[in-house]
Amino acid sequence: MAAPGLDGVLGALLGTLMLAIATTDAQRYIIPNELVGAAAALALLRAAAMAPDAGWYAALVAAARGIAVALPFLALMAGYRAWRGRDGLGLGDIKLAAVAGAWLSLVTVLAVIEAATLAALAAYIAHGALRRRKLRATAYLPFGLFLAPAIWFGWLAEALLNQSAY
Repeated sequence: MAAPGLDGVLGALLGTLMLAIATTDAQRYIIPNELVGAAAALALLRAAAMAPDAGWYAALVAAARGIAVALPFLALMAGYRAWRGRDGLGLGDIKLAAVAGAWLSLVTVLAVIEAATLAALAAYIAHGALRRRKLRATAYLPFGLFLAPAIWFGWLAEALLNQSAY
């Protein structure tokens, strides 16, 4: 059992939400606010529940971590728009990054973002090679398709590591 008790239940709910986000982004290139909001609310609930002595302070720390992770993505979005004159990241991707920050430690967030980025690039390159198409800087890629599952795998890795610490 990866994460027993409440953390396991919340992790299963996170997995369900991340699957729904990945599927929706793959099909429609959109990350629904309702799903991201539910994942963020679960993160705050989890933070407060897993540190009962800290309570809502733990939830505030999780929220601050989420904001800290989202801000560089927001800066990247604005910089890319100013440089290229078009969007590179959507606001849904930025909100999903905030969810990663609220759920995971900062070290895990860095690994999750790197894994999602490398997976997205590999998928794009492989897709182009299979179809014998050139890579284009203007191609659209649903980043949530890669980031959402990576967030859940990040949670799972943390749960397994924390479980083995006892």
